[in-house]
Amino acid sequence: MVRLRQRRRPNEMRPLHVTYDMYAFASGSTLFEIGNTKVLCAVTLQNGVPYFLRGKQAGWLTAEYAMLPASTPVRTARETAVNKRNGRTIEIARLIGRSLRSVTRLDLLGERTIFVDCDVLQADGSTRTACVTGAYLALKAAEKRWLYEGLLSESLITEELMAVSVGWRGDEALLDIDYAEDSSISADFNFVLTRAARLVEIQGTSEGNPILWEQFDQLRAVALLGVEQLGHFFDENSYALPPAHSSDRSLAPFSKHHQYHHEMI
Repeated sequence: MVRLRQRRRPNEMRPLHVTYDMYAFASGSTLFEIGNTKVLCAVTLQNGVPYFLRGKQAGWLTAEYAMLPASTPVRTARETAVNKRNGRTIEIARLIGRSLRSVTRLDLLGERTIFVDCDVLQADGSTRTACVTGAYLALKAAEKRWLYEGLLSESLITEELMAVSVGWRGDEALLDIDYAEDSSISADFNFVLTRAARLVEIQGTSEGNPILWEQFDQLRAVALLGVEQLGHFFDENSYALPPAHSSDRSLAPFSKHHQYHHEMI
């Protein structure tokens, strides 16, 4: 237990860290780190919408996801090199897009599209939940920029969004699964939730024996503890436009981090 959890409690998140403004030309961007998992998320805004929205004066949000070649112990081939999109890549991209659309007022955009790009720099478990959370923080930063620049007249985001992974091992529920734990658990779930604990999406499966509803209730309970911890992290690491903000967006990255101590759990 101690070895796999690295002295973390079962209901404790790994250390969290966010660096904003990683890209000079993106409206919002983050390097979001959760333990040894690192994801780079960028948000851009472009004119135009998919064909099914043309003429409806409504916007759209779409996402893309990729594992960079050196993000895993065995090199991951670029999909452009093999000329084939991986099914997992498509599924995670759709998850990110669906999740962000659930808390975004697309009617305020006009016929414009928000593009969200998530790239995994280093994978140590929970990459999809890290991307949802990192992408939300990047979107929130972009929203502040758009409000400042007059592209929006009111807030685009309706609720704070976050995602956590949980798993069942032995007789207990574990929060925020890393790679070593993922290979030893009998069931794993990903929860996408709002800070108010409203449900956006659940993905999960039992890889061993079917789990009981009582076990699922324990998984849900630790997921809600993860939401509470991420909420504290959001409060302490909110994005603010630099005082010298200008339209050239020549911004130096700045980072914020938080380590949860056992007494806080």
